Amino acid sequence: MIRQLIVSYVLLVAVALTAFTVPVAFTLTAQLRGDTEQSVRREARTMALLLSGDAASRAALDRMVVAYAQETPGTAEVLPAAQAKTATHWGDGKLEVTAPARRDGRTVGAVRITYPTSDLTRRLVQIWGFRAILALAVLAVAAGLGALVARRLTRPLRQLNDMASKFSDGDLTARSPVTGPHETQTLARTLNQGAERLDTLIASQSIFVADASHQLRTPLTALRLSLDNIADGTDDEFVREDVEQATAEVVRMSRLVNGLLVLARAEAKVTAAEPLPLKEIVAERLSVWRPAADERGVHIALRGEVADGRPLVLASPGHLEQVLDNVLSNALEVSPDGATITVRAQSRGDEVELTVVDEGPGMSDAEKSRAFDRFWRGQGLTGRTGSGLGLAVVRQLVTDDGGTVALRDAPGSGLSVVITLRASPRSGG
Repeated sequence: MIRQLIVSYVLLVAVALTAFTVPVAFTLTAQLRGDTEQSVRREARTMALLLSGDAASRAALDRMVVAYAQETPGTAEVLPAAQAKTATHWGDGKLEVTAPARRDGRTVGAVRITYPTSDLTRRLVQIWGFRAILALAVLAVAAGLGALVARRLTRPLRQLNDMASKFSDGDLTARSPVTGPHETQTLARTLNQGAERLDTLIASQSIFVADASHQLRTPLTALRLSLDNIADGTDDEFVREDVEQATAEVVRMSRLVNGLLVLARAEAKVTAAEPLPLKEIVAERLSVWRPAADERGVHIALRGEVADGRPLVLASPGHLEQVLDNVLSNALEVSPDGATITVRAQSRGDEVELTVVDEGPGMSDAEKSRAFDRFWRGQGLTGRTGSGLGLAVVRQLVTDDGGTVALRDAPGSGLSVVITLRASPRSGG
C-alpha cells in the first residue's frame, strides 16, 4: 500500500510538471528559433537594399559581406537575378535566408545568408536538459515526501495489522493504539473492544474448566473408593461381580471425564506460539515413554533432523508435549511386542513435518476418515482401553498452532501420523 501511495503521488507530480514545463519549453524553443530567423532575415534585407543601390552602395555591400563573415558565424553571398527568390530554409545544421534586391521594379539580384544553428541547438539542449534535471530532482523530492506521508498515513493500519497478527497467534492481550484518522480510530476501538470481550470469554471458560475438573473428579474418586470398600467387605460372589462391573464403569467414566477436560482445556487455552526446540521436546517425551516401551520390548527410534537438533517450530508451550504423549500412547498400545516405533522430522521450506510410525495393524480408509471424531474408537488405533479423544485433542492443539495432522499408511504395515508444524524463522534447518 505504501508503494502504491508513493507511485500515485509521484505520478501526480509528474503530470503537473509535464503540464507546466513542457509547454513553456516548447514556447521558449519556438521563440529562440523565431528570434534567430527574424534577425537573419533583417540582415539579409539590409544587404539586399545595398545591392539595389548605386555603385557606392555596392561597394558598401562588399565590405559588409566581408565584415559579416568575420564578426558572425554566418556567411553572406550575392546571387544573380536568376536565383533571386525569397526563401527561408532550416536544415542540415544551418539556416538559409534569401532576400531579393529590386531596383525600379526589377529584380537585380539577391542576398543569401547562411547561418549555422549549432549555437541555437546548444542553447535548446541546455534549456531542455535543465528542465529535465529539475523535473527529476522534483520527482525525487516528491518520492521522499510521498514515502514520509504514506508511512504516516498507513501507520494506524500497520498497527492494526500487528495486533491482528498477534491475535491470530493466540496473544489475546494484544491491543492497537487508537491513532490516525477518525475511521481508523473507530476501527481500532471496535477491535480492542472485541478483543477485550473475547479475552473475558476465554478466561471465563478456563475458570469453568478448572472448576469442572475439581467438581467431577472428586465424586468419581469417592464413588470408586466406596465400591472398593463394598467389594472388600462382602463375601457374596454375585455382589462382588456387580461391584466389579460398577467399578469398571466408574473407571471408564473417569477416563472419559479426564479426556473431556483435556479437550476442553485445549479448546479454551489460547496462547501465543513461540519458537521451540523440537529436539529437546521430542527427546524429553521419548525418555518418559521408553520405560513403558522397554517392558514390552518395543524399540523407539529417532530419525531425521530431530536427531540433529536443527528445526525450531512455532507452537504454544505445552502443546507439542501433549501431542506427542497422545500419539506415542496410541502407537505403543497398538504395536506388537518387539516392534519399532519411528519418530522422524524433516524441514520442508517454512514447515517442519514430524512423523510417528508404528508397526501395528494400521487403519482402513474409512477408519482414517473418522479417527479424529470425538469418542470414536478404532481397534487398530486406540485399542480396547482408549477413550476416543486422543486424536481429537491432537488435532485441536496442532490446529491452534497453525499446523495440520493427517493419518497415512506406513510402509509394509502400521500407521503413520504426520504432524506439520510451522517452522520458526530462527530455525537453522
